[in-house]
Amino acid sequence: MQTEPDSDELRYAVADGVAVLTIHRPDRMNAWTPQLETQLRQRIAQAEADAQVRCIVLTGAGRAFCAGMDMAVLQARSAGAQGAAVGADAGDPSDADAAQRYGYLGYVAKPLIAAINGAASGVGLCLTLHCDLRYVVPGAKLSFPYARRGLVAEHGTAWLLPRLIGPMQAAELLITGRTFTGDEAERTGLAQCLPAEDFMSEVLVRAREIAAATSPRAVRLIKQQLREARYQTLGEATRIADREIAACRGTEDFQEGVRHFVEKRAPRFTGR
Repeated sequence: MQTEPDSDELRYAVADGVAVLTIHRPDRMNAWTPQLETQLRQRIAQAEADAQVRCIVLTGAGRAFCAGMDMAVLQARSAGAQGAAVGADAGDPSDADAAQRYGYLGYVAKPLIAAINGAASGVGLCLTLHCDLRYVVPGAKLSFPYARRGLVAEHGTAWLLPRLIGPMQAAELLITGRTFTGDEAERTGLAQCLPAEDFMSEVLVRAREIAAATSPRAVRLIKQQLREARYQTLGEATRIADREIAACRGTEDFQEGVRHFVEKRAPRFTGR
């Protein structure tokens, strides 16, 4: 297993084709900081560049996933100049989705899984909306508490959440700012519950299956299809799918996909 130094707030380890990124501030319920934000982007880029990594898991250390922005950071910002925006985007002012503060997570070419091992709130829960898959402990306490902090829904939450669970359910969670549990998250379709006992082991079983059994090229293009379908008609999506299916037939991964099925053995996909 490849691991990184323990001094980081976001720890990184790779095994069996899966990179696990662990928010490591358990004494602060993994509350979010500017340093964590920087390290997340760095670690995601590191995982994307590593040919051995075929799936990425984001989770938290201890009893929380991420309890939201560290209150020390919020207090410092609330004491700042009037009109300073909490969590305002920095850098590229482009309207492109990937240029937004956490929008790049939705453009990661490899499957990105949120393993919500405990409490998640505010920006901590927002991060998971940008992931492809969300697994959660049934009793985890979750919230979008913006209305209770005098804030609006940040980082695209008001755009993403209705598309995941429907407009009315999203409005109810955002307007009330109430706490809900992992069980309710599963009922709404926001996340899938896995048993609290051996939670991470169960998540890693699924992540390793993706890493071992799926074509990296196919998964990358399926992610692109899902992302672009948000803005397409059925006809547009179908025409693109037809074109890509034709392109798939000339790839090594398609040939291997057929061959391993016929030969009844584990696949050896190359991503080509």
